[in-house]
Order: sequence, then structure tokens, then C-alpha cells
Amino acid sequence: MNWEADRLDDPRWLEEGDPSGMLRAVASSAAQIRTASRAAREAGVSSLARDGRPRAVVVAGMGGSGIAGDVLAAVCGHGAPLPIVTVRSHRLPGWVGATDLVMAVSCSGSSEETLAAATEAVRRGCRLLAVGGPGSALEAIARQAGAPFVPVTSGGQPRAGVWALSVPLLVAAADLGLARVDEEVFETVAGRLEEIANRCRPASESFINPGKSLAMELAETIPMIWGSSPLAAVAAHRWACQLNENGKYPAIWGEIPETGHNQVVTFDGPLAERDVFADEAGRSLRLFVLRDTEEHPRAARRCEASVRLAHDRNVPVTEIGAEGTHPLERLATLIELGDYASTYLALGYGIDPTPVRAITELKTRISP
Repeated sequence: MNWEADRLDDPRWLEEGDPSGMLRAVASSAAQIRTASRAAREAGVSSLARDGRPRAVVVAGMGGSGIAGDVLAAVCGHGAPLPIVTVRSHRLPGWVGATDLVMAVSCSGSSEETLAAATEAVRRGCRLLAVGGPGSALEAIARQAGAPFVPVTSGGQPRAGVWALSVPLLVAAADLGLARVDEEVFETVAGRLEEIANRCRPASESFINPGKSLAMELAETIPMIWGSSPLAAVAAHRWACQLNENGKYPAIWGEIPETGHNQVVTFDGPLAERDVFADEAGRSLRLFVLRDTEEHPRAARRCEASVRLAHDRNVPVTEIGAEGTHPLERLATLIELGDYASTYLALGYGIDPTPVRAITELKTRISP
């Protein structure tokens, strides 16, 4: 597979290379936020607050559904009055009990790990919120337990419905007093995502399209993606996952300051070396730093020093700044650019971004 940047400005190629409409799905982010906030209210998510604040919130989900738990924790922030934990496995931690709230998230409503965790939550007497496909096994578990269930009708791949899956959790968090997220915030974020969708639309040429420009910087590199805060690190994780699934492309992610204790050493390694005289360019490291407007002063200093260190060693660096003031707004802007970039990266390589054949084959091999 060869990288051909010219493909990104060929409307016919973009349409034919994306038959399942991943670009359209990414562009639906604003609509997802508006629809999901209404669906959460209609599903009676506010009833979770009747018994007061839980001891802890545990989000059970896998892949594109599991990121909803990370979004929730990032938006609630370090000032959250209780632990918010994401579980990506079949089992809940041993300490989870009747005083805790479990949020089970599965776009299809059939992820075996999430179903197992939801069943275990009911057995332990936990409060439960379920978000997933209508008519699914997850809905059946919630209905039987008398728990609120928020249907997700966006369709497509779970990773393309991150906001449809995350917003119901944020609505519940607001009712529990864990975060200030109201309809005004949701509308502000939706408006911001519409702006990005306009800038990243397929008809917008590469030199003014941030999604295409980022794809061109990602191509033929080994991307190392760092977040400058816990919130930005969630976006970095999301970028890496989207590059994996949409672009079928490897990526490394981390959070500053932790990256300064391990990943920074790769600047002195073989993949950081670039031979300008080589007949063919080899793939080498490129650092992408996702900057937040709210960074710990020491983390910000370490970030700036790390960027200088990379430049000193001729490692290319791209810095992307979060936009907006509210945590959800800042996180959404970082995530959305990565979603577009990973999709355009796939199309530039001539890859359909939607199918995940290796995941499907793996599930088939382990099915009973």
C-alpha cells in the first residue's frame, strides 16, 4: 500500500474509497450530541440520583464503547468527589458493590465482556445504567433489573458513535452533581464540532483542511501522541485507537509527565534517525503533542522541554491545541481532529476505513 497525498483532494476517490461513509459518520458528531442528550432525558437517567450520590462510578465497555468511560472521567476532572473507573474486561473489581453505580456501554448491546459485567452488577445489587443498541441483550438485562436504558440508534461502527455513547453518561453525571454539563454546554460543543466538520469537509483542499493536513503529517511516520493533561491524554488514546481501526496504522500514545520517564528515550533510538541521503525514505518517529488549556505548571514545563529535545534531535513535532473553555468542549475538539485525520490517512493509503476484519476474525476464532 502506497501513500498518495493527491487522493485526498480527489472527490471521486474519497467517495468511492469510503463506501460505508466513515467521513459522514465523523461529521455526525454534533447531531449525536443533541440526539443523545434528549434520549438520555427521555430514558429517565435522572432517576439514578434519587438514592443520592454513589460511592463510585464504574463504566464497563470495550473498544469504541469503552472510551465513553474515559470521556466521563476527563470531563468530571480531578475534582470529582468520587472515583470514576473504566473496566475493559468481563469482571468488575472485587470492591464494587451495592453502593456503586455501574454504567454498561455497548453500541451493539451484545459485547460479551460488557454483558458479563452488567449481569454481575445486577447480581451484586449495584445501581445500573445501560447504553446500547435497542432490542439487544443489554437492554434485556437493564429492563429486567428496572434500570434506565438509553438506546443508541446511530448505527455503524461503535468508534463512529463516541458522542452517542458518552453523552448519556455525562447527563447522569450532571444529575449526580459530578460535573456541570447542561444543555447549553452540549449546544456549545455541538456548534464547535460543526465548525470543525466544515473545515474538514471532503471538498476542502488539503492546504486549508486540518484533517487532511494532519493525515499528511502522520503518513509514513511512526506517530507518538502525547497528551499534556489527563484530558488531553484521553484524546491521545483516542487518536491511537482511531489510527489503529480507521487507518490500520500503528501508533503510540502517552500522558505527560509520564512520557518523560520512558517514551522520551526513543528520541535517541534507531527509529528517530532519518537518513536524508537514502534512496527511499524510511518510516521514522514523529511527535504529536495535544495541548490542553489547563495543564499542571510542571507538566507544561516538561512538555515544552520535551518538544525542544525532539527538535534538537531532528524529530519532527506537531502541536495541536484544544479549543474552548469547558472540559467537554476542549476534549471534543481534540478528538474530532483525530477522527478526521485517521480517516483521511486510510483513504490516502487506499484503505477503506470502516472494516475491521482482524477484529471480526479474532471474534470468530474465539466464539464457542
